[in-house]
Amino acid sequence: MSDKQSRKTFRKRLEEMIGMLREQIMAGHYAVGDYLPSELDLSLKFQLSNNSVRKGLNILVEEGLVEKIPRVGNRIKAPSSEDQIVIRLGYYPIIDSQGELPYLLNEFQKRHPHIRVEPIQISDARGYVRDLLAHDMLDMIMMNTYLYQDLIEEQAVELLEPQEPFEEMYPFLRKAFQYKDGLYAQPFIFSPVILCYNREHFAELQLPEPDSSWTWDDLIATASKLTIQNERFGFYYHLLSPNRWILFLLQSGEVFRRDEDGRYRVHETRLLDGIEKVRDIVYQPGVYPLLLSASNNEAERLFKEQQVSIIITTYFSINSLKEADFEFDVAPLPHLNSFNTLNLTIGLAIHKRSKVKAAAKQLVDFLVSDEAQRIVRKETFSIPAHKQAAQWTGVPVYPSRYQMYKEIIPSFSTFTDTGLTLKQLEDMLSECKLYWSGLRSKEKLVASIEALLNQDRAGRNS
Repeated sequence: MSDKQSRKTFRKRLEEMIGMLREQIMAGHYAVGDYLPSELDLSLKFQLSNNSVRKGLNILVEEGLVEKIPRVGNRIKAPSSEDQIVIRLGYYPIIDSQGELPYLLNEFQKRHPHIRVEPIQISDARGYVRDLLAHDMLDMIMMNTYLYQDLIEEQAVELLEPQEPFEEMYPFLRKAFQYKDGLYAQPFIFSPVILCYNREHFAELQLPEPDSSWTWDDLIATASKLTIQNERFGFYYHLLSPNRWILFLLQSGEVFRRDEDGRYRVHETRLLDGIEKVRDIVYQPGVYPLLLSASNNEAERLFKEQQVSIIITTYFSINSLKEADFEFDVAPLPHLNSFNTLNLTIGLAIHKRSKVKAAAKQLVDFLVSDEAQRIVRKETFSIPAHKQAAQWTGVPVYPSRYQMYKEIIPSFSTFTDTGLTLKQLEDMLSECKLYWSGLRSKEKLVASIEALLNQDRAGRNS
């Protein structure tokens, strides 16, 4: 072998040793205070001289990863803030309680002392996350299906790094974050939109509890019996939330689509049956507190104070009921023309241009691991994406019908199952509010929605 080839082989072995040790340290294979294998062991493993091994270890010392302890060995060093890799993680503040995020990030930090996660609160306003990604302000994002769909419609999904499916997760969750043949966010936690009810209120009046046979008319009839004037309402939900009103569109049993002439037609279809049912609900005397429709959080607050007997909510949101001093449970939504409900998924996406993609991938892998997902299941009501973790049945299981979600998986839908874009849905809501307010007849509502949907990009009727 020539001297040139020998030097090349030596450099390759030395770089292999340095790279492997660096990767193991950064990945948390060694804890702070642990010692690396002896110089002799490294020399034998990589076929290097003791002097070469020493030179390679000196590079790791200069990088701040290890420190030399005379006559003892090379010890993993606690990184300074300057030595750490920083992952800028965009997240919704509510994930702190719905996904045990602070605890999980602390556990990740213990395992990866050279990686620091910097949580950055984000908004769910359309275009907000896209702008942050476009300006390289985030390395990783916890995003819901609404924001992911916004990226697709803005043709910005290429800002995300494609990921390999996590085999242990529920397969149906992939649908929420797929585009063409790629998966652009790893499902983390999920929840269908469901009912939550006060079992004590039902017991007081000896009323049968909700089950999968309920229609919305059954709910209205039961809610009227549960209502006590000046004390409590029978039913409540935040009318204008996208995660609430759109489910009534989904339950119409039809999809908005263009006909053979390229036009949307609503007249003489069932597409607005759900919109009519919303009006039936909110105008029930003494059943629904119309003036309180301020936010989804308002529903959980009123329910916790026992001023409402039944609410539309999610497994995410009932985390706020952990300290409730009464017994409650969950049930499937009532049905209309179909049994559809919205399934809401929080996913973990990586910025394609991030300079710390490898570290971000390690964080994703940890958050979807069996260990992390079981923590989510044991400490929250949110449903882990990891199938086995989600089906953990600790003692006791509460609410008692927690595992009910498994029986209604075939009913799970997303925003896109309406057949409309997010912009079209927002525009439709403006028209529906006029109808619900009594300022527009059903006939005018149908005409205005058809005109709205059939506008081209220039705003002219097609």
